[in-house]
Formats: sequence, structure tokens, C-alpha cells
Amino acid sequence: MRELASPIDEQQTQATRTLALKRAGMAAATAFVAANIWTGCPLLALWIGSQAVGSQTLSMGAVGIVVVVLAVLVFAMALLLTWLNNVYDALTGRRRVERRSAWLRSMRAESERHVSQRSGVTPLERIVMVNVYVAVITLVVWYVFFASAPAPTLCTLHC
Repeated sequence: MRELASPIDEQQTQATRTLALKRAGMAAATAFVAANIWTGCPLLALWIGSQAVGSQTLSMGAVGIVVVVLAVLVFAMALLLTWLNNVYDALTGRRRVERRSAWLRSMRAESERHVSQRSGVTPLERIVMVNVYVAVITLVVWYVFFASAPAPTLCTLHC
């Protein structure tokens, strides 16, 4: 005969499933935001700049609008990535550690090895790293194989 599962076991199973679903959602949101930093933000900034220009010729004002909008969007997306990582840490119970770049740390000998070795790399951080690799490789492939150099213009008049 089959034994009936206790209500406590069912609650633990449900909690494990919910936690796994939340972690997957955080990973998907991180991948979406990280990809939009180098694809969606520039496209949206260019679209907003084109709306500012209208049917006129390009002006420095429109270029300034594109630069400012791009800076604001990328900064907002970076803050969103930071928030997602903090929520993920809280969700998984990871303790908070000081996140400081290597060149900003003290030169004195620390009792523990490195911050990254103490805390490890989260899946969200891995997603962002892979996204950066894909962006750089895509840029290099485009530049080497698809971007053609502009043809030199020998005659600027009606030749």
C-alpha cells in the first residue's frame, strides 16, 4: 500500500517548487535586462532622438537628446540589475558581502582570500557575464565580417 505524504512534506515540496520558480523568474528577468542594455536602450534612445528631429536635418540637439536618453536608460537598467541581484541574494539566503572592485580594496593582507572566493558567483552574475561575452563577440564578428569600410571619395563635385 502507498503511504500518504504528510502535510509537512507537501508544504516543503510546494515551497521548493515556488523557490525554484522565483529563481527561474529572476534569472529570466536578469537575462532580459542585460540583453536590453546593449540592444533595447540604444534603439529606444535613437527612436526618441529621431522623434525630436522630426523631418528636419540632423542637429546637435538631437544628438544630445540621444546621448542623454541613452545614459539615463543604461543607468536605470544597471540599477535594475543591482536590485535583481539583491533580491536574488535575499531569496536564496546568500549573505551580503562587500562588493568592491579589486583596485579599490586595501593593499593590506586580508585574513580571508578574496571576496569572490568567499561568496562565489551567483547564476545572475553568470548570466550577465555571458551576455557581455555575446555582445563583444557579436560586435567583433560584425566589425570584421560585415562592416565594410567606406569607399574613398576622390571627386566631391559632379565627376
